[in-house]
Amino acid sequence: MAEPPVSIILRSFNEAWALRDTLPALAAQNHRNWDLIAFDSGSSDGSVDLIRAAKPKHFVQMLPHEYRPGRVLNQGMELSRHERVIFLNADATPQGSGWLGPLVSELADPQVAAVFGRQIPRPNCGAAFARDYERCFGERRESAKWDHFFSMVSSGLRRDAWVRRGFRETMQYSEDDEYTRWCRTEGYRISYCPESVVMHSHNYTPRQAYKRSFGEAWALADVWRGTPKDFNVSRSLLLGWLREISGDLRYCGRTGRLNEWPRVVAIRWQQRLGRLHGFHAGWQMHQVDHAL
Repeated sequence: MAEPPVSIILRSFNEAWALRDTLPALAAQNHRNWDLIAFDSGSSDGSVDLIRAAKPKHFVQMLPHEYRPGRVLNQGMELSRHERVIFLNADATPQGSGWLGPLVSELADPQVAAVFGRQIPRPNCGAAFARDYERCFGERRESAKWDHFFSMVSSGLRRDAWVRRGFRETMQYSEDDEYTRWCRTEGYRISYCPESVVMHSHNYTPRQAYKRSFGEAWALADVWRGTPKDFNVSRSLLLGWLREISGDLRYCGRTGRLNEWPRVVAIRWQQRLGRLHGFHAGWQMHQVDHAL
């Protein structure tokens, strides 16, 4: 049976250090019937030359301030003419030649609107974030029990679902979460494919952790079905923080990283604070938007 054709949508920004491994890993995939569509948002570290050398079918360049995740994802879908489209961040390096095939196969089911693969952290990943990857993608991942979880970093979409409604282009964070939540309300399935593995992680500073949590919670407020009281100082901030750092302490002890626990405590506080502030700011903004 002939391999189904797919496009790989690659997004990059100053990630030449990763592209030197990511692009050769793409070339080594067992599934050969693919083309590359690349987006770069103003890299100045040699990323552009590396991408051009890979001879993408389309290469879209923009300035950093022009980048809007939902808009780029929609444009990638528009540029591709295939029924199955794969997305990969430039700093997510496929592990082995079998990364692409399982994602493509999972999208053969017309009830699967989107699929995402497994992510493992890089060797230098801090303890707080390494534990998060274990919770999201590990063998006994907690995310399987959450109300919803999806990651666009290494993923795929079916065109027939996307043409019904694409990504919201006004969102700066969590556009993938919002889109796949919509897919589920329409009766589609969101599939996890642990056989497809990339290496990918970030070490955020406490300030960066706050900013990211703020943005994600701001976006969450738009789709939240509860009330603002669900996010409060006692439960969301204090109790949530204590619960997080107690789990982190056990993780650090189990993995021999107790020396990192003080930093983990600071990161978790900023994450919880950002989540609380971001949700309430987003709730106020979205309620105004809905009232108009």
